[in-house]
Amino acid sequence: MASGTLGQASLAAATNTTVYTAGATPSTFNVSMTNTTGFPIAVNLSISAAATPVAGEYLEYQTVIPPNSVLERGGLVCTASKLIVAYATLAGINVNVYGYEG
Repeated sequence: MASGTLGQASLAAATNTTVYTAGATPSTFNVSMTNTTGFPIAVNLSISAAATPVAGEYLEYQTVIPPNSVLERGGLVCTASKLIVAYATLAGINVNVYGYEG
């Protein structure tokens, strides 16, 4: 059973990035998205069945993170094999997924 940091990524601009793939058991986790730049950046976050999310899978969609700020989503749960997919309109967003499996 994994616990602690489950996934991390520095997002490239305009690219869906799978930050974490759940294991064989349900996972409980938090997601932190940090804007490390001096300008606002819009982000998407989803719990998806595939690397390209569909409309009903988004937790956040085009949510703007102000400069040098953080967006956190906590208490998230997903079933086995789901993907946590993040997207940013510009580079400069770091994503951390932390929690536990099982």
